[in-house]
Amino acid sequence: MNEITVRTLDEKRFNALAASTRSPAAAYVSQELAWFSNEGETVLGVLLLDTIDGDYVSIVLGPDETGRFRAFDVESFPDQESALSWLHNTIKWHTLNSPPLFPQGDETEALDLFRPIVPSEKQHVYFRRLISEAAFLPAREMISRMMPYYVDVDGNFVEQFQSTGFDSRVWELCLYAYLTEEELFLERKYNAPDFMVTKYGETVAIEAVIVGRKSDNPPRYLRTAPVRKTPREVMVESEDAMPIRFGSPLYTKLQKKYWELPHVKGNPIVFAIADFHDDQSMLWSSTALINYLYGYRHDFHYDNEGQLVIEPKKIESHKASEKEIPSGFFFQPDTEHVSAVLFSASGTISKFNRMGRQAGFKDPSVVMIREGTCHDHNPNAAVPKMFRYIVDEKCRETWGEGFSMYHNPNALHPVSEDLFPSIGHHRLRDGLIVSTLPDFYEL
Repeated sequence: MNEITVRTLDEKRFNALAASTRSPAAAYVSQELAWFSNEGETVLGVLLLDTIDGDYVSIVLGPDETGRFRAFDVESFPDQESALSWLHNTIKWHTLNSPPLFPQGDETEALDLFRPIVPSEKQHVYFRRLISEAAFLPAREMISRMMPYYVDVDGNFVEQFQSTGFDSRVWELCLYAYLTEEELFLERKYNAPDFMVTKYGETVAIEAVIVGRKSDNPPRYLRTAPVRKTPREVMVESEDAMPIRFGSPLYTKLQKKYWELPHVKGNPIVFAIADFHDDQSMLWSSTALINYLYGYRHDFHYDNEGQLVIEPKKIESHKASEKEIPSGFFFQPDTEHVSAVLFSASGTISKFNRMGRQAGFKDPSVVMIREGTCHDHNPNAAVPKMFRYIVDEKCRETWGEGFSMYHNPNALHPVSEDLFPSIGHHRLRDGLIVSTLPDFYEL
């Protein structure tokens, strides 16, 4: 067995391969210390500390017939050295003597998102780029390893991913990755809402929704000339048109009355929304969402002592062209059933690309750079900070980066922040938005 090499894995790499096989319950009784694999990554190993009795536990995992990694060999030891020795030897033994797959007898067919089943003329332009361009290799690898664990409750996930539903399906996958990272017990056996999550004896229903792209506004790769918005055009759209864009899909979801479903009744409901209405629109539309949800916008100035002063201004309605809607979604009829709205400005293929790249999936010819803005925790700061860095294995971006939860002040069933501890939380108090933010909070 000496000719077989056992490699130490970075946690990010292990998570890319097998995060969804981890039970959230494990965190209650153990702490993961190290991760390993053979050269082909067909056999994985995890070293844990049993936090109840102090033993060390070695777990060996292998892919079942659908590619889902599952534990098939477990031993406990009184000391770390013995646990590591057994783990290395067992990985070597199975690499030499076991078949490449480890059938469990209860496998279900995994989704293959990248084998085209939609005619090329009907494929979404970003799907075609995703399957063909070297720049998106990290995203392809990341998604491919996620799909053995993903349940298609509607039966049309692949077809929609490849065609008109590409944006919405990418957003669902991003939500799935985030909820898994948050160590929530995840259930997908109902057609609606999209996710039922449970932890600490609480259950939350989560329904995914997007602001979609209109047919007369194709992606920039299909335009004869680039369309660039001026800062003034962005500001006007944020103040007037964007709240209406957010309002339409949220209102439509409200009419579904999910709170009447037996498996949802009595539990918090969260609408998880992302904006795909235009190229890079989610980089500037979040302020419009806040204004629309709470019915306030906020001006600021510095007083004579140089202290930042924020002034809330009530918004009665939003009007664009011939359409006008009331502001303050959380104050409209029936919205008391919606506990919060979850939003991310980065729920796109670029997120999968970065997460895949830092997990070690890469094309050597491609350099990936991330830049943007983040919250400045200086209480007197009125503008965000800028950041820029090369994305590689040293990076530690999480799926939760960029997520915000806006809590409904009138919710019948408030959602606990404890279930979603890694993201930003926002509440309305006396016309002001009071936020609890992580150390790094992408804007």
